[in-house]
Amino acid sequence: MRIRLPYVLVASLVLAASAPSTAQTSIAEARRTAQQAYRRAMAEARELYQGRRGPQQSETFSRKLRVGRDGRVSISNISGAITVAAAAGDEVSIDAVKRGRGDRSDLDRVRIVVEERPGRVDVRTDYDRSFFRENYVSVDYTVVVPAGASLDLHSVSGQLKVDGVNGSVRLGTVSGYIRASRTPKVESVRTVSGEVDLGEISEADSLAISSVSGNIRLAGVKARSLDLSTVSGEMRVRDAACELLVAKGLSGNFEYSGTLARNGRYDVNSHSGEVRFTISDRPGFELNAVSFSGAVHSDFPLTVGGDRTRNLNQRRGPRNSSVRATFGDGSASLNLRTFSGNVSILKN
Repeated sequence: MRIRLPYVLVASLVLAASAPSTAQTSIAEARRTAQQAYRRAMAEARELYQGRRGPQQSETFSRKLRVGRDGRVSISNISGAITVAAAAGDEVSIDAVKRGRGDRSDLDRVRIVVEERPGRVDVRTDYDRSFFRENYVSVDYTVVVPAGASLDLHSVSGQLKVDGVNGSVRLGTVSGYIRASRTPKVESVRTVSGEVDLGEISEADSLAISSVSGNIRLAGVKARSLDLSTVSGEMRVRDAACELLVAKGLSGNFEYSGTLARNGRYDVNSHSGEVRFTISDRPGFELNAVSFSGAVHSDFPLTVGGDRTRNLNQRRGPRNSSVRATFGDGSASLNLRTFSGNVSILKN
């Protein structure tokens, strides 16, 4: 359905954009008025659209299969949430709800396909090709898997939630919130637009997380290596222990609190944002910090060019854009770069 904006609204937008530069207050008021009118028009259009499509229709689906205590379960969805919990036993329990506002026959054009193989169950949502372009049906999954199972979840639009799964876990969505707790073996998380929130990841060998637009938050993470990237969003890693960290961000702050591994390497590259490490005093580290328009600060007494200093704190004085220094035995390596923002090394 194509929504057409009222003529008055379009005229308001044009006037707001073309008003004389000397009337700043009038411009702001005109823009606010146009934005309010736009929101009202869109709300009315949605109500009209939903009314034409009719009341909400729903249909339930339920199935149980034996997959084994350490089997693999994969779920692929187009629109709708996927929630997975773990339980004792060797069965996978699948409950789903289809929802739509079209004719009830539209629900039949969206199929839940379950394929069973030894030690594996694959679930996917299939849409008729002729129906997909005007998709008014979403499917929400609630699944219980054996605690030792491995898991693959993928969705185009919908949130993913996982709790208590001990096997390897891989999560991916185009648009949707991703949350996992008590999942010690998360391997990869990918989202284009959505928040990532992970907790109690204690047995990961290599964990890779990427987001185009959305914050990345990790708590209680222990892994050999962490690879984090986001275009627009903050990255926060708390109560962490890893040997290798690579983090890249275009816009947003980066925070790390936890321990450093002896001979560990920690590389952070941010274009616009603060970079902050909160660590204990063992082991020592070698610091290579660069900020083109910010200050470098350290709570630790550093050796700079062979001279011992009590601390490095340029917050109140002239900005120090580049620092090479060591603390203690210098066994760990901190390479921290930001174009716009401060670099801080703080004591835990």
